[in-house]
Amino acid sequence: MKKIVVGVTGASGTIYAIDLLKKLRLIPDVETHLVMSAWAKKNLALETDYTLDQIKALADVVYSDRDQGAAIASGSFLNDGMVIVPASMKTVAGIAYGFGDNLVARAADVTIKEQRKLVIVPRETPLSVIHLENLTKLAKLGAQIIPPIPAFYNQPRTIQDLVDHQTMKVLDAFGIHEQTAKRWEGD
Repeated sequence: MKKIVVGVTGASGTIYAIDLLKKLRLIPDVETHLVMSAWAKKNLALETDYTLDQIKALADVVYSDRDQGAAIASGSFLNDGMVIVPASMKTVAGIAYGFGDNLVARAADVTIKEQRKLVIVPRETPLSVIHLENLTKLAKLGAQIIPPIPAFYNQPRTIQDLVDHQTMKVLDAFGIHEQTAKRWEGD
């Protein structure tokens, strides 16, 4: 069974996390471990009609962002990697400098030290030099940076089409190939 840690932080774009969790829920051999920051919970209420309980129900295991003793805070917890979606620039900076002040940052730090897959979905614009340097530092450490930048070759008709494409990119990073988004097939 594939185990994926899903971190959700206080950047705009909570719908990306919801969509990812929904799609992972449909895959029987994937187990999800969810941790949400306090601001992620606030953004959930601001940006969507979903309740916190509905989001928690999409994950197999849920942790408090304050629980530094959680399984995902240790390298001995075997998993296939972590995705942070959306990733706030505060979280990106904390990870880049090893400041594990909450469970999202600590789990990402563990993911890096154990050389497991770390996917960052940064949600900020415009990006300052500080943001770019922090993202570059994480990329040099092996993190894959997958910002939610829409593609238009697939002729999206709805917001869900745009979200599906982003989720497809994240799933591809974990070797999970789902078919809800339209892929480029050449011209």
